[in-house]
Amino acid sequence: MTTDWAHALFRPASAKDIDMSYPENLMPTPLAPLYGEGVVEWMDVFGFAIPVTWGNPEAEYDAIRNHVAVIEFSMLLKYDLAGPGAADCVNRIFSRDVTAMKPGRVAYGVVVDLDGHMIDDCTVFYHGPERVMVMGANPRLGEDLQIHAGPGVQVIERRAEFAQIAVQGPNSRALLQGLTKADLSNVNLPHYSFRTGVEIAGIPMQISRLGFTGELGYELLLPTAKTPKLWHALTQAGASLGLRAVGGAGLMMARIEAGLIMGGLDYDDTSTPWECRMGWAVDLKKSDFQGKAALVASKAAAKVTVAAIAFPEGTDGLDGAEVTDQGKVIGAISMAIPSPVLGGKMLAMARLDPAHATSGNAVKAAGSVGKVVDLPVHDPERKRAKS
Repeated sequence: MTTDWAHALFRPASAKDIDMSYPENLMPTPLAPLYGEGVVEWMDVFGFAIPVTWGNPEAEYDAIRNHVAVIEFSMLLKYDLAGPGAADCVNRIFSRDVTAMKPGRVAYGVVVDLDGHMIDDCTVFYHGPERVMVMGANPRLGEDLQIHAGPGVQVIERRAEFAQIAVQGPNSRALLQGLTKADLSNVNLPHYSFRTGVEIAGIPMQISRLGFTGELGYELLLPTAKTPKLWHALTQAGASLGLRAVGGAGLMMARIEAGLIMGGLDYDDTSTPWECRMGWAVDLKKSDFQGKAALVASKAAAKVTVAAIAFPEGTDGLDGAEVTDQGKVIGAISMAIPSPVLGGKMLAMARLDPAHATSGNAVKAAGSVGKVVDLPVHDPERKRAKS
C-alpha cells in the first residue's frame, strides 16, 4: 500500500478488486503486463492506468536521485509529420524556431491558441525539413497540426505503436551503455539531442537525452511489442546499480523539486506561457506563429505566476488549498510533496499573484505558514541533467 502522503497526492482510480485488476474504464500501457505485486493503486493519466507507486515511493524517489529509475511515458501522444514542408508546419504553431534546428536535436516549448493561452507544453524532435515528431499530451496538438499541414505533409499519431520508457538517475548512462555498442557519452549524445536506430539490448530504437526529473536521463522510444524484452534487460543489468521502477508519487516528488510544470495542474487553458514558467521558451523574434500577436500583447500583463512554497514537515491539506497573504487570497496550490532536498518540508507548487510571489515572502495555506522559495530547489543550475 502507499504511504499517507502518496494518498494525498493522487486520488487512486477505482477498481473492482484490490488485486491486480485494472481500474474500470482505463487502458493498460505497454508496461502493464509486467507490474509486480506492489502495484495495487493506479492514477488516471490521459485515460491510462499508471501506478501511484510500485510499492515504495520513498525508495523510488531515492532511485531517481541516487541510482537509476525506469519510468513509463507511453501515454504521451506522438505526432509524426512527414513530407515536404513538415518542419514548416510545426513552425507555424510552435513557440520556438523549428527551421533553425539541426537534425538530431530536440526543442522543448509551447503551443498556444490564437488568444495566446496554453494548449500544451511539448517536445519537438527534428529529423530534417521533411520529418519532425511532436510529443505532448493534448489532442488539440494534432488538430492544429492538421490545420497547418500543407498538401504534401502527413500527420500521423503513433502512440499505440511505440512504448516510451524513461531511464533516469546518475547511473542511467552506465546502465544503458552496458547494453549497447553506441557511444552514449555527453559528447556524442548531449542534453536535448536524440539518435535513431540505436540498438539497446538488441532492440533498434530512438534514444534521447531528456527527462522529467532534473537528473541525467534518457528516453527510449521502441516498438510496443519489444517492451518486455527491454524491461527484462534493464532490470537484470540494473540490479547492481540500484534500479527501481517508479510510479507517479516518486516522479512528482522529483519534478516539483526540479521546478518542472505539468499541464492541468500548473496551468490550464486560461494561462499564458508568461504565467507558467514557460516564457523563456517563447521566441517573439521568429516568424509569425499561432498566437504570437496575443503573446506580444500579454507579455507585460501576467496575472499569475507559478511559484514554490515551503511549509513545515507534515503539513496536511495543501493540495488545492487557497493561499493567503495577510488575509488576502493570492492564489492556490496545485500540488504539494514532501521534499527530501528541503529536509522533509512540504514543497508546494502554486499559482500566485506575482506581487506576492517574491522569494522569502510569508504566506498561509491549510492553516500553516510557509515561505516562497526559488525554483528549482534541486540542482538550481541543472548541472546534473546536462552531465
